[in-house]
Amino acid sequence: MHQHDGPPVWAPGTTERSIAGRVAEELARDIVGGAIAPGDILTEVDVAHRSGVSRTPVREAMLRLEAWGLVRIAPKKGATVTVPTERERSELLTVRSMLETDIVRRIAEDTDARTALAADLDATVVRQQASTTDPDDFAVLDFTFHSRIIHFDDNRVVTEISDLLAPRLARLTFLAVRAMAGNLLPVIDEHAALADAVREGDVPRFEELIGAHLTGWHGRYEVAP
Repeated sequence: MHQHDGPPVWAPGTTERSIAGRVAEELARDIVGGAIAPGDILTEVDVAHRSGVSRTPVREAMLRLEAWGLVRIAPKKGATVTVPTERERSELLTVRSMLETDIVRRIAEDTDARTALAADLDATVVRQQASTTDPDDFAVLDFTFHSRIIHFDDNRVVTEISDLLAPRLARLTFLAVRAMAGNLLPVIDEHAALADAVREGDVPRFEELIGAHLTGWHGRYEVAP
């Protein structure tokens, strides 16, 4: 796995100050990227040894991972990394589509806002064009593209929802991109089309494109029933 320093891909621009937060982010990054596999068991002792910290912040980190939906904690047995399921994938992608479409709908009559968001998306597309040989970098940029839309108008409630769901969505993004490795150019084309729909304020077109985009690419890897 190609390691990315700094904040996790689902929280650009933020850094955790607490020990527990740092440990949680490190573990989550490894789960999202696949270095820690679904079904693996994490124990407080092992994580504390690996991270060079005491068990108290590790316990708090495990609770945070559970809140993010990345592990299930069993008393005295440790935390088991969750396995993505078909229902989880469907529900997560539905929520993402709804949040993104709602943003585009709310700025549809604001030319300046549409232009600003589209320009931001265009810049991400350009970076993706230079990252087609590195699936992990491409996955980070893919997640960034969609996050730019969701967080565009700084809605605090949307941010709370997104922060909770983002780690699991990021894991699905990595799975999707790795399943498409070697054939990533169509993703770039679809992102460019989404940016154009934002620029034009064409909400029905955006809604149609985002639905096809998410269901199409996320159907190319296996999840549990």
